[in-house]
Amino acid sequence: MILSGKARLAGVMGWPITHTRSPRLHGYWLRRYGIDGAYVPLSVPPDGFERALRALPLLGFRGANVTVPHKEAALALCDRVDPLARRIGAVNTVVVEADRSLTGSNTDAFGFLENLRQGATWRPGGPAAVVGAGGAARAICVALLDAGVPSLRIVNRSPERAERLAAELGAIAVAVPWAERGACLAGAALLVNTTSLGMTGQPPLDLALDDLPGDALVNDIVYAPLETPLLAAARARGNPAVDGIGMLLHQARPGFEAWFGTRPQVDEDLRRFVLGEPPP
Repeated sequence: MILSGKARLAGVMGWPITHTRSPRLHGYWLRRYGIDGAYVPLSVPPDGFERALRALPLLGFRGANVTVPHKEAALALCDRVDPLARRIGAVNTVVVEADRSLTGSNTDAFGFLENLRQGATWRPGGPAAVVGAGGAARAICVALLDAGVPSLRIVNRSPERAERLAAELGAIAVAVPWAERGACLAGAALLVNTTSLGMTGQPPLDLALDDLPGDALVNDIVYAPLETPLLAAARARGNPAVDGIGMLLHQARPGFEAWFGTRPQVDEDLRRFVLGEPPP
């Protein structure tokens, strides 16, 4: 990585921020492509987020990623927001324009679909079952609708949230009671876990796969651990499965290109580096 007085600057804003792997990811690309730039973690509490976001142009930043709990606030604060981010209801990527205005977008939908396409042979030919109804679920549901999935089954422990999300998505989506989560997998072509269940320190997702077709693709957006109990159970019964690290890697590509002027690539070397694995 090269650093000079003309270095391009970007970062990630969150609270807390110690968990993020984004600096490691972007730092890898900066070194790989020999770019004079830096990407830094920015620990910003909620009551300081607006001031910090507005300060990006004054500090010479080209932009920043935005993570929890600031994604919804960024949507309201950016001068311009792309239509996809408005539909999702959150901004995760901010670009500082030449006139110092801020443009917000959401790349989670892009990252999710690119991860599926790189990790498996997937076509939107059948119903999709989505577990969860939070911000990640919303981005993934919008991505699936835009990709042409014929119907969505949204399952959540809190039925009100699932019903609200389904209503916002339209007639193509239906909320499924938590007690019927196993039965709703019948005929599904895709199963996605968007919750933190199965993450290190969290209980596993309580979901029997008995009714899931044997050729249905299973994806878990959790990537710590990389092989969640859900993915292990899917592979054990012969279902194709895609882990969650690729979504993180692919969602970072549009921002990196906008800030540093190079379209980065996602490959196995990058995956291993971001996960902290030794080279083969």
